[in-house]
Amino acid sequence: MSDEPSRLALLQFLRRMQQQDLARTDRWIAAEEKRLAAEADRLPPLPPPDWLIEHGIGVGRSPVRVHVGDCWDTRSRCLPADRDTARRAIAEGVEACTHCRPDTALGVLD
Repeated sequence: MSDEPSRLALLQFLRRMQQQDLARTDRWIAAEEKRLAAEADRLPPLPPPDWLIEHGIGVGRSPVRVHVGDCWDTRSRCLPADRDTARRAIAEGVEACTHCRPDTALGVLD
């Protein structure tokens, strides 16, 4: 008699491996469904502010640019501002972002 497993034994082994893989995939699916459900339960993100003022680096952190609230070119050094504050900053010489053009949106053009 041969010491090698029979074809039937090999197919049964393959079936057990595939069942284990399927069980692992089912666990992954359950974990992802749980993660998605938890994400859906979170509060929706707040809408962006109407205006942002970007501040420089270092002591004093003076304003360096004004942005429209949903501008793609903002940095982490931005603080929300109201319309009057953004308008005043541009009037005082703070640069307007060249991408979102807050000066146009605020009606403050040279």
